[in-house]
Amino acid sequence: MIIYNDILQKLADAGYNTYRIRKENILPQSTLQRLREGKSITLDSLNIICHLTGCKVEELIEYRDEE
Repeated sequence: MIIYNDILQKLADAGYNTYRIRKENILPQSTLQRLREGKSITLDSLNIICHLTGCKVEELIEYRDEE
C-alpha cells in the first residue's frame, strides 16, 4: 500500500495552501480530497507536487506491505 507523507503540509510549506491550489487551478479539487482521505492520486498529480515542493518522490510517498 502506498502511504502519502504529509503532502498537503509540504505544499503549504512551499507556499501552496489549498486555497491557492484551488484558486489557481493547480490541482483538481478531487486530488486534494483524495490526499486528505489517503487515497491514490495520478502520477501526473504527483509530478506536479514534486515540481511545486522541490521534493523527490521518495520524500512524498512510501510503500508498506498490507497485512
